[in-house]
Amino acid sequence: MKRTNYAGNITEEYLNQTVTVKGWVAKRRNLGGLIFIDLRDREGIVQIVVNPDTAATEVAEAADKARNEFVLEVTGQVVERASKNDKIKTGAIEIEATSIEILSTSKTTPFEIKDDVEALDDTRMKYRYLDLRRPEMLNNLRMRHATTHAIREYLDGAGFIDVETPFLNRSTPEGARDYLVPSRVNKGEFYALPQSPQLMKQLLMTAGLDRYYQIVKCFRDEDLRGDRQPEFTQVDLETSFLGEEEIQDLTEGLIAKVMKEVKGIDVTLPFPRMTWDDAMNFYGSDKPDTRFDLLLTDLSELAKTVDFKVFQEAEVVKAIVVKNAADKYSRKAIDKLTEQAKQNGAKGLAWVKFEKGEFTGGVSKFLAPSTDSFVSNLKLEENDLVLFVADTLDVANAALGALRLTVGKQQGLIDFRKFNFLWVIDWPMFEWSDEEERYMSAHHPFTLPTKESQAFLSADGHSKSSELKKVRAHAYDIVLNGYELGGGSLRINTRELQEEMLHALGFDLADANEQFGFLLEALDYGFPPHGGLAIGLDRFVMLLAGKDNIREVIAFPKNNKATDPMTQAPSPVAEKQLEELSIHLANKD
Repeated sequence: MKRTNYAGNITEEYLNQTVTVKGWVAKRRNLGGLIFIDLRDREGIVQIVVNPDTAATEVAEAADKARNEFVLEVTGQVVERASKNDKIKTGAIEIEATSIEILSTSKTTPFEIKDDVEALDDTRMKYRYLDLRRPEMLNNLRMRHATTHAIREYLDGAGFIDVETPFLNRSTPEGARDYLVPSRVNKGEFYALPQSPQLMKQLLMTAGLDRYYQIVKCFRDEDLRGDRQPEFTQVDLETSFLGEEEIQDLTEGLIAKVMKEVKGIDVTLPFPRMTWDDAMNFYGSDKPDTRFDLLLTDLSELAKTVDFKVFQEAEVVKAIVVKNAADKYSRKAIDKLTEQAKQNGAKGLAWVKFEKGEFTGGVSKFLAPSTDSFVSNLKLEENDLVLFVADTLDVANAALGALRLTVGKQQGLIDFRKFNFLWVIDWPMFEWSDEEERYMSAHHPFTLPTKESQAFLSADGHSKSSELKKVRAHAYDIVLNGYELGGGSLRINTRELQEEMLHALGFDLADANEQFGFLLEALDYGFPPHGGLAIGLDRFVMLLAGKDNIREVIAFPKNNKATDPMTQAPSPVAEKQLEELSIHLANKD
């Protein structure tokens, strides 16, 4: 029979009516005289009641056979419940079944279909179709849908055109490893799955589209973590003739619409702006979590006056002060923080406690003669704990920035109800890569450098002391609660400057034309000033849902080994398929 409505939508408005609902058995209870079935679908649960003494024989038999996760079609009269359940939308009514048809049976599931289920992640992913039945997971996907709907509505209204770009493209160096697709037709040659539609969307600007967007899959073969997947989705934007602040204003409007429609929250506009230098110096991160203080303090000058070799020989000495926490950190707890600091490059972690007007523990004997100066610089109060890192500036920032987040969680300093948005602006154009032993683009090679710093592009990029580090970019990242939500920049729109940029990155003219010839040629044909932004959709929805892993908001994700326990992808393929592609596996081990 035709379904009257979703089970979870059968409320008092259907009282005394005959309805048909279809769904899964969430729970079956035989209380002797009556059989109760909680029938679940995507909108919720409704209670079915069967009295074996008065119901038709086939109805009673079906109710008796039904088990968890059987699929049922139920017809019956909606009546008022004797004992109401105000925790669910349908809690004031129940359906007295006059017909029950078992549409499908089910084996016992490997885990309970309920929220807060105790099951291994790989088990949940192996049976993802069962995991997605859980209300929590279904609600995550609904939130994702609501987010993309709000985004499309906003961008459509702002004059953007949704354009699809190709998945099969050429490999270009963009920072991460490409996923390669061999060509059967052009043997020995490969497509690359896009790490982003960066070059395609720039070409759409020279085509005159003016405002482009796409909610698009991107692919990067990189080590995974909680907020990273090999395939991910981003909201991709590009505009012509707009400046940095205009693009940021457009983005803020989009964020504000999503927050209002999805979370019911009115965000304050404009979002705060923070320079990259301030983010690194005070938070130790280019994606600072501003929901709590605990800022880094530079003590380098004062530290040079202390008779402590570690402080005197370090490039910088920086510290964080954990307020009123000296008595909460044992030596064992501090040792754990020290190990974390070492994992982030530091040689160690110096510390002192401020108790009864003096320093105790750690390196207190070295600092004692300068107690007043440190107290003044750090604004110390009774029972404060001070953590120091003496190292290079980059290491000190990285180590203390990570410790700041750890201590913030340990001390309950973070208000998890907050959504703190922030723009990080004035980025360096290049960052040093120890692995490559050269400077690489901090965003991508098509970012527009500031006019004031373009003169430094001719510097040698293979020296860490190179003046390339002085080049600044028209780049901007949007940060939410310590996560990079998205990033963008103004782009280069002249061939001369683009070639100069590629040269700074180590490309000679032949290499540049080999890799980016189609873009360089397009720059000869009236390329407009342009810029854009990309927002990580998975990460955004993860934060809206209050999760800490993007797998929770993706229907069919990969695990931390980049495999799918459900489909067993990636998997071997038949030898014939490899032969068609002219591929020989040298050593399968």
